[in-house]
Amino acid sequence: MVHALQAYLKKPSTIVGMVTAVMFQIIFAVVWMTAYDGVTGVDRLKQLEVGIVVTDQAEGQAIAAKLAGELPVRTRLIATQPEAEQLLNERKLQMVITIPEGYSDSLKDANRTAAIRYSINESNPVLTANLMRAIAAQVTAMANKEAVGQSLQSALLPAKLPEGQSVATAKSLSERVTSEFANTNVVRGMNNQMAPMMLLLASYVGTMIMSMNMAQSSMALAAAGIGRWRLFAARNIINVAAAILVSLVGSSLLIILGGQAEHGFLMLWGFQSLFVLSFILLSQLFLLLFGMGGMLMNILLLSIQLVTSGAMMPRELLSAFYLQLGESLPAFYAVEGSMNILFGGTGIGASAVSLLAFIVLATGISVLVVGLRKDRIKKLVQKSGDPQFIS
Repeated sequence: MVHALQAYLKKPSTIVGMVTAVMFQIIFAVVWMTAYDGVTGVDRLKQLEVGIVVTDQAEGQAIAAKLAGELPVRTRLIATQPEAEQLLNERKLQMVITIPEGYSDSLKDANRTAAIRYSINESNPVLTANLMRAIAAQVTAMANKEAVGQSLQSALLPAKLPEGQSVATAKSLSERVTSEFANTNVVRGMNNQMAPMMLLLASYVGTMIMSMNMAQSSMALAAAGIGRWRLFAARNIINVAAAILVSLVGSSLLIILGGQAEHGFLMLWGFQSLFVLSFILLSQLFLLLFGMGGMLMNILLLSIQLVTSGAMMPRELLSAFYLQLGESLPAFYAVEGSMNILFGGTGIGASAVSLLAFIVLATGISVLVVGLRKDRIKKLVQKSGDPQFIS
């Protein structure tokens, strides 16, 4: 028993495994606790933006002004409904509030109710939609309270009731304003809501482990005398093939198990192949740079990308540092494009171009690293007589 324990502790792989497990705890704790600190604070909520479209000029402008002063989020007046819907579809707005034409006329008629319309893009983290529904309820309650007070005070004051009594009576009466929701890009069920997160997590963790094993295979093959450029070329052919195959399995299972894909299976498969390849090349790059120590960088990148991608938490609630950091990594574009494909949106053109840029950049840096390793290899040969090619 003691001999077996000593044998385990003498193996570098045992120590590496224990250190890796500890580093997972350290990295995730530091990144997640700092990234999510203060996300529900008033200052962060002001980073969310709601558009207001006013088509009823009698009461709408006053309501819009009141909302701008009292809501916990930023508001923006939008000239037309189509413009607002476009911004909503592009996720530049989190909700559109419309004060419809005839709103004030409805309030003047005691037998009618007035409706405020809310449009929410569900192709977002679930917290975004929940926050917007809560704000919609707040807006309706605010408008209803004011409408009931104004309309019934004007009705009761001519009856020569004391002013204080008329105000109290008005507050106790029924509602005059209701809510109408027109959700776009509807997500069918929590399983679909979590699909972008699942695709991101499965893809990055899987490719990270694949890159680690490919690095170990490369070292073994390099020791057998295969040149670094031939290894690098063969390794990247396998990377491309793996990205296509892995994405085929992932996309197929998502559809088979009831997932929605508004833009079809082929687009989902193609786009997933693109971001899986970018993940493979990114994780491979750090292994080329630092050897097996690059796995620590990959763990760090995994944690950062889960936080900043927008798959779980609205990115708008993050600090400026994490917002900018997320935009410099491929996971953000993978999630944006996946949401558009799965639930509907503006398309994947911009996200696909960004992922292609990551692929080209990671490949270019990798080529440079492999080329510069020649001097290091010579030193290793001179020192030990056993060339250890990492590429």
